[in-house]
Amino acid sequence: MEKEVIKNRQTTEMNLIKAVDELIEENGFEGLGINAVAAKAGVSKMLIYRYFNSLDGLIAAYIQQHDYWINFDEQLPDEEHIGEFIKEIFKRQIAMLRQSYTLRRLYRWELTSNNTFIKELREKREAKGVWLVDAVSKLSKHPQKETAAMASILTAAISYLSLLEENCPVFNGINIQTEDGWKELEEGINILIDIWLEKREKRK
Repeated sequence: MEKEVIKNRQTTEMNLIKAVDELIEENGFEGLGINAVAAKAGVSKMLIYRYFNSLDGLIAAYIQQHDYWINFDEQLPDEEHIGEFIKEIFKRQIAMLRQSYTLRRLYRWELTSNNTFIKELREKREAKGVWLVDAVSKLSKHPQKETAAMASILTAAISYLSLLEENCPVFNGINIQTEDGWKELEEGINILIDIWLEKREKRK
C-alpha cells in the first residue's frame, strides 16, 4: 500500500511538471498559474501545495529536473582528453538551452527571483559547479581559481546569448538565431579552450 502511495505521488509530480512545460510552450510564462497547472495535469490544485508548497516550488522542481549543471553526470576523462571533454560539455549546455523554450523562460524567472526554492537550486548548481571546476583543474593542471574564472565566463556567455536569442537576431555581427551563428560561437569557445590549455604546456 505504501509503495502504491509513493508511486501515485511520483506520477502526480511528473504530471504537474509536464503541465508546466506544456503551458509555457502553449501560452508563455504569463499563462502559468496554480489553477491552470492543476487543470492541465488533471489533479486538484491542493496537490501542488502538498507536494511542492507553492507554484514557485513547482517551477523550481521543473528547473532542477532539467538544469544541465545540476544534473551533470558525465564520466570524467583522463588527462590526455581533457580538452575534448571541456569543449563537449559547453556544446551540450548550448544544445540543452537552445532546445528548451520552457527552460529559457524559467531561467529568466529565476534571475528575478530570490525565494527559498531558488536559493536551494543555486546551492545545488554551485555545489556541482565547484566539484566540476576542481576536477577539471586537477586534470588540466591549471590553478583552481583560473579554471573557475574560465568556466564562469563561458557558462555565463552561453546562458546570456541563449536567453537573448529569442528577441535579438544579431550580436557582434553573429546571427544568434541560426545554426551557423551558433557554430561560429562554438568554434570561438573551442579556440579559447585551446589557448587556455596551451598555457599549461608553456608552464612546463
